[in-house]
Amino acid sequence: MVDNDSEASVLRHQRFQQADRIAPKLVDRTEKLQQKYQGQNGAGNVMKKDPAGGFDDTPIPQAPPGYTIKITFHRAENLPFADIGTLSSDPYILAVLRTDLPKRHKQDPDLRLRVPTIHRNTNPEWNVEWIVANVPQSGFFLKCRLYDEDPRDHDDRLGNAHIIVDNIDDHWAGFSHHKFELKKRMASKRAYTLRGCAVLLSSRVKMGGGLIVSVENLGRTPGEDGGRIYTVGPLPWSRHYSPLIGRLAGTKDTEQGKDGKEIRRYNFQAVQMQLRGPVPADLYHRYVEFKPFVAGMFTSHTLRGRLLNRALHHQHARIYNYDRATKYGVFQEPSIEMTKQFLDFVHYDEGGRIFTYVLTLDAQLRFTETGKEFGIDLLSKHTMHSDVSIYIAFSGEFFIRRIKHGHLHKKESSVDPTKDTHPTAPGPSEREGHDNTANDKDEGPQSVPITGFGPSKGPSHYELIIDNDSGTYRPNAKKLPVLREYLSENLPGLKIVTLDCQEDEEKMQKLKSEQRERKKKSGKQIMYLQNSSMSSISSSDEENLEARATGGELKEHRYKREMHKFMGGGRDEHHYPDVERPN
Repeated sequence: MVDNDSEASVLRHQRFQQADRIAPKLVDRTEKLQQKYQGQNGAGNVMKKDPAGGFDDTPIPQAPPGYTIKITFHRAENLPFADIGTLSSDPYILAVLRTDLPKRHKQDPDLRLRVPTIHRNTNPEWNVEWIVANVPQSGFFLKCRLYDEDPRDHDDRLGNAHIIVDNIDDHWAGFSHHKFELKKRMASKRAYTLRGCAVLLSSRVKMGGGLIVSVENLGRTPGEDGGRIYTVGPLPWSRHYSPLIGRLAGTKDTEQGKDGKEIRRYNFQAVQMQLRGPVPADLYHRYVEFKPFVAGMFTSHTLRGRLLNRALHHQHARIYNYDRATKYGVFQEPSIEMTKQFLDFVHYDEGGRIFTYVLTLDAQLRFTETGKEFGIDLLSKHTMHSDVSIYIAFSGEFFIRRIKHGHLHKKESSVDPTKDTHPTAPGPSEREGHDNTANDKDEGPQSVPITGFGPSKGPSHYELIIDNDSGTYRPNAKKLPVLREYLSENLPGLKIVTLDCQEDEEKMQKLKSEQRERKKKSGKQIMYLQNSSMSSISSSDEENLEARATGGELKEHRYKREMHKFMGGGRDEHHYPDVERPN
């Protein structure tokens, strides 16, 4: 099958930052030219039609039920050294599964799985399972790309392993612990140069590496519709941290320190949760062409489209950044514990938080906290979350409220959020009764945990209020009940209410205004960096932001001060503008 490596490596390298700076300016310029052209030609008088996109009613192609298979990624052997400093690697697998089943549209993404990173290990052991349903009788093609994780640069490829099964039937059991040789053709030249040097120095070192994988046939997939493959389980999640983006956006988190006390830090979090498939067939939406440049942005068919596409891929990789701080977990199936984990991700009903979310076609829920300040460097929030996917299942915003008298509403699937829920709970700083403004530092002892503030942490005491407020994909409001039912199956115990961003606009805005007011009362201070891209911010920039927040002096190297003094003819006007020049 054709190999598409457009998303092969994570875009973190400095050379991609120029696209972040150019793309927004280019969009503004082309919009002005478009408006000027339309005005000169009288195009503005033509009756406007609804832009293309939104809900797509294309049916899933019919096919007989396939087979459910379990793929287990056991371990890898003899991986090359990608990190010169440690003579080791931080390997992970990005697996892409393809079949001969026709798609609704050729742009629909393939099924993929990223396994957790194992740090400083050239013989990593994962034992990660992936259960996929409706694999057709014609078999499958599984491409496993092995990478070395590098948060400060692009991820080096360590090799590929191809697994091809051309026929599956009731008698095919699969295979166990089969070793597949890693192909080096597209791998990092630097990594294998180091491996070659090691081979020359020691006869015990081997040049080639391998990936050990098992595939088990679990039998026919239940049901009558076999038109698409989907993930059954397990259901992994990952939480991604960015302290610097958290400072820019003013978002904080509380964690437990070594002494057992709660420590508050600036931290922006992005979460990915795999839900059980399949996503309902009615949840199928395409991007909306609300501006002339949008189609090119998703398809990369124009110069400005390529710039925007690259910038958004870069921003997705920056927000969902994998590093040593990334946390992983897994659930075998939807459960109360999984719902509690979701509530923990969103801090229950604390602090007036509102979240932006995207539900992908493979049932992955991605979300981050949102707000006006979040648009500092992001071209489109939902496009960024979807990683510029042409088709998704659903998108919008959501927040959490605690239910009044939860024990009286246990049997109800939802309650009226304007009448039967409490106002959003205060944040940690409000509960302690101090002002969390410029004197607030990155860390400090706290005695109140951040999650589950209130009489109960049980999911039945909370309600998820979710809408379709997304200008990029504009999900159909008639499909909100379908979304609600699907989320109820995957987040058992949690009450869910849906709001249409148009018909329920008044109620939605009232509730969101209450959330924003609570967030303002938390006293957070937003820090901005001028003439700088978030992708090029260093740890010293974070120290400068902290100094600005606390009113202290910026920490700079003494050579920088000497340079200012030299350029000023003996006077450092940059740091000491009021000091008189010596005679």
